[in-house]
Amino acid sequence: MKLEGIHHITAITGDAPGNVNFYARVLGLRLVKKTVNQDDPTVYHLFYADEKGSPGSDLTFFEYPGAAPGRAGAGMVHRIVWRVASAEALEFWSERLGGEGIDVSAGDGRLLFADPEGLTHELAVIDTRDEPLVAEHPEIPAELGLQGFDGVRAYAGEPQASLGLLEEGLGFAPSEGGWEVRGERRGSSYAYDAPPQNPGIPGGGTVHHVAWGSQIEEHESWRQRVLEHGGRPTQVIDRFYFRSIYFREPSGVLFEIATIGPGFTADEPLEHLGESLSLPPAYEHLRDEIEARLTPLENPRRRAPAR
Repeated sequence: MKLEGIHHITAITGDAPGNVNFYARVLGLRLVKKTVNQDDPTVYHLFYADEKGSPGSDLTFFEYPGAAPGRAGAGMVHRIVWRVASAEALEFWSERLGGEGIDVSAGDGRLLFADPEGLTHELAVIDTRDEPLVAEHPEIPAELGLQGFDGVRAYAGEPQASLGLLEEGLGFAPSEGGWEVRGERRGSSYAYDAPPQNPGIPGGGTVHHVAWGSQIEEHESWRQRVLEHGGRPTQVIDRFYFRSIYFREPSGVLFEIATIGPGFTADEPLEHLGESLSLPPAYEHLRDEIEARLTPLENPRRRAPAR
């Protein structure tokens, strides 16, 4: 069994409209699913990805309106690394982000910036045979767009404590500065940095968890392997768009193993993903109550100018 790299990354926002504006308009990702947090259906769960909503490109946010800014610390992912194709792409993004008032720093084939709530991103020129996972955007040429995740970096005070679960249990392969997690179709990286002195604070602009991709038929076997290597996974949870198990790896980072499929077209056609509020069947009877609590969000593609 091999994990298919990162499936999705979930973070926290205190401002859904501002979040949509930045990730759909500025970064050019497609809002592929507008739904609710299935553990707290009073708040949004927003999914951004490539044009097809592919695992490996899904960045998701729980919205807690007005949430105080958080701070990454030990046991938390502190940086999301995206792939781009070329130095020209980095130049494009430096100009585009700078034009939006976003501070950027560049060097050694990489570009570093933070979103308006402080979540740190890195764009890196990556030579890979993996399929580029790109969304369509009228202002962003496809060859310059974000191509999906390359990896994440987390803070860990004692990273050696995680070696057994990561390498023996999950099959993470040591690579320069961290690990590679590669399946038949896609790979990602996972790496640690020394944590800051101050402890982490969950809140706006922080990562909640990182999910790794599994084939559906192998999902229960992954849960068993986590148990055998000292983890404490949840039971398999049906999230309608995929199935999930959750556990903390020894350094404290919250992991999920999520299945590749059924996918976001389970309740919407591909051409209309993210245009309306989608609710899993278990919550459909609560639609009126849920919609009354949520801030209306405009479909970002309706206001985008034609290319």
